[in-house]
Amino acid sequence: MKKWGTLVIALLMVTSLLAACGQNKNNDGSAQGAGSDGGNSDKKVITLGTSADFAPYEFHIKNDQGQDEIVGFDIEIAKEIAKDLGAELQIKDLQFDSLMNELNSGRIDFAISGLSPTPERQKEVDMSKIYFTAMQAVVTRTGEEGSYKTMDALVGKKIGVQKGSIQEDIAKTVQDAKITSLAKTQDIMMQLKTGRVDVAIIEGPVAEAYISNIEGLTIAEAQPEAEDDGYIVAVKKGNSEILDKVNATLTRLMEDGSLEKYIQAASELAVK
Repeated sequence: MKKWGTLVIALLMVTSLLAACGQNKNNDGSAQGAGSDGGNSDKKVITLGTSADFAPYEFHIKNDQGQDEIVGFDIEIAKEIAKDLGAELQIKDLQFDSLMNELNSGRIDFAISGLSPTPERQKEVDMSKIYFTAMQAVVTRTGEEGSYKTMDALVGKKIGVQKGSIQEDIAKTVQDAKITSLAKTQDIMMQLKTGRVDVAIIEGPVAEAYISNIEGLTIAEAQPEAEDDGYIVAVKKGNSEILDKVNATLTRLMEDGSLEKYIQAASELAVK
């Protein structure tokens, strides 16, 4: 009987330990997100989803310690949102076309990645106010820019764009265009550099950053037009708590001049 009693006590202790270990996970096994402390700290964690190949918005650099770091003016905005929420910022670098699914699944709390407020996205997620507006650009090989003075010159051409982007939507309006849609902007630039596509449609500041670092590419005169040139922060449908905080942070950054400083600093860093 004494041995049985000892065994029961041991089993109870193991069960209690396993239960305690499981308290830091949600029912689906994923980590607890914003608004929770994970059972270990009073500090909340909020997770940003981004596609960090979109300089000067979000991109990778080697910092002074030689470590990989994601920077950019979208990242600075995200840091301010986290600060205003009293949370620690976690960044997930994802494929651009997966951001909405990651957001709706709860694996990220908000997304910032040069997101335009398209009608399709408005059905999927809730959106902040527009915090920045930029023009689009047609990038081609140096010496060929004279062939692309208007968008009509793109008819029947091979066009490279980022998959799931507003630039992909623009390319689809070009008659007989042969569209190559890729996940990463740098891959599009390599397709252009090696002649696999004739032109690439890229957001203006992003195009400037790339041609400053890739010899043999330039911006043509053709001016793409889009209905949704502005950029927003996306949150999961119905998450009004985070959306209200996001809009309050964006208003502050726009009114106190911080946003312009972030844009300038990120643009300078992108061309180094």
